[in-house]
This record gives sequence, structure tokens and C-alpha cells, in this order.
Amino acid sequence: MPTNSPQKWIMEDLDFTKNDQKVAKAGDDTPQKVIIEDLDFTKPSQSAIYDPATALAFFKSAGTSESVAQGKTFFVEQQKTDSLFHKGAKMYLLVEGEVKLVIGKNAIDILNPGEIFGEMALISGMRRSATAVAKTACRVLSMTMGQFQQALSRTPEFALMLMSIMINRLRLTTARLSMKQALPASSKLRESRVFEEAILTGLLSEARGIAQTRLAPGAPIMTAGETGHCMYVVLEGRVAISVQGKVVERSGPGSVIGEMALIDQSPRAASAVAETSCTLLPISRNDFLALIRNKPAFAVALLKNLADRLRIMTSHIPSN
Repeated sequence: MPTNSPQKWIMEDLDFTKNDQKVAKAGDDTPQKVIIEDLDFTKPSQSAIYDPATALAFFKSAGTSESVAQGKTFFVEQQKTDSLFHKGAKMYLLVEGEVKLVIGKNAIDILNPGEIFGEMALISGMRRSATAVAKTACRVLSMTMGQFQQALSRTPEFALMLMSIMINRLRLTTARLSMKQALPASSKLRESRVFEEAILTGLLSEARGIAQTRLAPGAPIMTAGETGHCMYVVLEGRVAISVQGKVVERSGPGSVIGEMALIDQSPRAASAVAETSCTLLPISRNDFLALIRNKPAFAVALLKNLADRLRIMTSHIPSN
């Protein structure tokens, strides 16, 4: 994809089933689409990470089957979802039919069976940034946040799949910003927090057998390019995360660092140092998988954090 071509980066319901490097061109009224390789759920999609069979198992475990008439709207651009646990917000798996995504007056995508939409607003609690309309009569499996958490405990692999796809997009976005020298200034960054007190307390109880790590100010925690053997939950202090020597994020108590390399088992994309005296909880991949399976709220918090980070980084991409 040429780096100097105008791009329209859409953060809502960009549909995790798509090939992550294909994005609709700004000003092009023709819907952009990447077709699932086969409508059979057992076939792989064009996204190497997305597995339609895992998605179907996830939605069947706790979702609700709905028939939607042609022309009916699933949700509207800028529709408020209020909060992470807003009961009215839903995400969908398209089982039959076609769904059109629209921003303003422009159709930006046509979704096919086996594809997911509406997930970003449900996870992040943000407003919808696209309108979804049934292009034909459709059958979908819908899921509220309550159902989403129920399904996580039954099909935890789905959470790992979503995290992997979000991380892939975050890496692509960070690389694009770095190439265009458009990484956000550290003065504009807020200190991130992933886990609220109740979740953090439960996490510490679940991980009470893991030894905590204490670091002095300036101590390195991880280095870009190295293999990620663990992630860290910040219990005390503040950590600075940098890409190519530029601070892109600050993490305080209740935040997580290093999860990207741990989840997708790729080299670390960023470096991190202790800005103050810090206490960290290191979590290995096996510990991480156990926490996802046993504590759905842990997975929801991580997904929301990744969605928020992706939105923030995407907002800094130049329009041309």
C-alpha cells in the first residue's frame, strides 16, 4: 500500500475480520471490501489472525439469534453507548446476508457472513463512528456486554484473538505514525490505567504465588526488539514507555505493560523504564492464559485498554 496515498482510518467496527492493511480510501464512494475466503465458518479468513470458527463458537455460547429485515439499522453513527456496561450496546456476528457500513453519506464497507461488527463501541464504551444497515435480509448473533463476559469464560480463545488483532493494528498504526514523524508528544499523554481497584485486588489474589519485582528510578524494564517472556502489572510508581527514544505513554498503578509481545509472541515494539521507584507484578504467558480463563473482567479491562490506545493513536494519523 503506498504510504503517500490518502487514507480514511475508521476506528469503529472496522471489523476485526478484515485484512488489517486494507483500509477504505478517503473520498471513494465505492465500498471497500476484503471478502472472507469462504462463507463456510470452518474456512480461514483473509486475516491470518481471525478464526471464524472461534468467533461462531463464542457467539453461540451466549449470544442471541436475531432476524433483521432489509434496510433496518443496527446502530447509527455517533450513537452514544454511555459506558462499558451499557445494556443497550451490542456487537454482532453476521450469519446470513450483507451489512453496509456508512460514515456520513459514504458507504465504506460491505460485510459478509462470518464477519463481526459493532465490537469497538461495546468494548470501549465510546460513541459509534459508523452506521450499520442491513443491505439484505440478515440473520445475526448479537451480544451485550453481559453476554460478552459470560462467553469469555466459555470461549477464552476469542479474547486472545481480539487482543492479537488489536495489537497488530496498534503496531501498524504506531509504525505509520513513526514513519510520518507524527507520534503524539509526551506532554499530550495521560497516565494510563487498565485495572480498577476491585479488579486489581482480585488479580493480586489470583496471582498471590507470583513474586513481585521492585525497581529503582531509571531502571530498565524491557527493550524494543527483545523477546517478550512476560507482561507487567504496575502496582506502585510510574513507568515511561518509548518508541525510538520518544515517550509515547506513561503507566501508573493498575496499568499493564509488555502485554503486546506476550500475546502475539513477537519482539517487543517499545522500551520501558521506571520513572520513579516501582513495584511490578510479572505475569508469564501461562499465568496470563489462566487469568483470562478464570477472570473475564481481566480480559474485558485489557480489551478496553487496547481499544482506547488504538483510538488515541489512530486520531494522530495525518489525513493526507
